[in-house]
Amino acid sequence: MVDLLLPAAIAYLFGSIPFGLLITRAMGLGDIRKIGSGNIGATNVLRTGRKGLAAATLLLDGLKGAAAVLMGSVAIGPLGVLVCGVAAVLGHLFPVWLGFRGGKGVATGFGVLIAANPLAGLICGAVWVAMAKIVKMSSAAALVSFLIAPAVFAVIAGDQRLTALAAIVALLVWARHGANIRRLLAGTEPKIGQK
Repeated sequence: MVDLLLPAAIAYLFGSIPFGLLITRAMGLGDIRKIGSGNIGATNVLRTGRKGLAAATLLLDGLKGAAAVLMGSVAIGPLGVLVCGVAAVLGHLFPVWLGFRGGKGVATGFGVLIAANPLAGLICGAVWVAMAKIVKMSSAAALVSFLIAPAVFAVIAGDQRLTALAAIVALLVWARHGANIRRLLAGTEPKIGQK
């Protein structure tokens, strides 16, 4: 247990870096939490009209999840992938620096899944891209892609720990999308890029 705690804590701290907030502040756009949905993720950064900043947020949020998984793999092994992957997503969702009020975990979750098993993770990411093009809503695309993630990992990875990782990440992402689900059901969910 002691050997797991330090890597898990570091992974949580990786995940808790609020890149969307840091980037928008650095570019003089103020506090992203006061814009659009108030979220710190790439979709809300896109609502500023700055596509480059949104892309940078997406990339960096994904990389911090991937870095946590790779660190866990090197430091601990297969169990470290599971523990550190979940810790990174929890860090993004509940960052200590922001009073435990963070993002939705989509980009960080994809970073975790891709690092854990590139083929399975990329398939889930491709589903997000396809759904986003069809429905024009990031939340709906994310919900579908994470919903199928455990099945994709079960088939492609064939590893119980990785399938469990995909299932836990999916549950966390779905739990953070409660308001989005209600808006989707009501037909009021904004489309990608809508201010």
